[in-house]
Amino acid sequence: MTQLVGRRIVVVEDNYFLAMEVKTILQDAGADVVGPFPTVVDAQLSLLHHLPDCAVLDVNLSEGNTSLGLARLLRVRCIPFLFFTGYDAKALPPEFGDVERVQKPVDATHLRRAVERCCREGSRPG
Repeated sequence: MTQLVGRRIVVVEDNYFLAMEVKTILQDAGADVVGPFPTVVDAQLSLLHHLPDCAVLDVNLSEGNTSLGLARLLRVRCIPFLFFTGYDAKALPPEFGDVERVQKPVDATHLRRAVERCCREGSRPG
């Protein structure tokens, strides 16, 4: 049984097809997926209503926007996250050197395991 059962995961991905694939992978593993959200603003609004166990963030979003500001907000709020991106580690600011990256295109097993680790590392007492 997966460690994602009952876990609330926020997904931020602007590519509709990738977003749906990520959502399906996580739901099939038992997670409660919030989103996916194509913009940082949508994701930030969701945080007002849903406290996630972790987040999956695409780095480069539409119209030249990035999720790096959201990543900083999540860090301040002690919500663990990982990057789901085609970029290598050198393309990210050094402050995120400790954040796991899941490389695109999506590999279901790798993504599920990475999200399980992310949730486990950020586990909060119930």
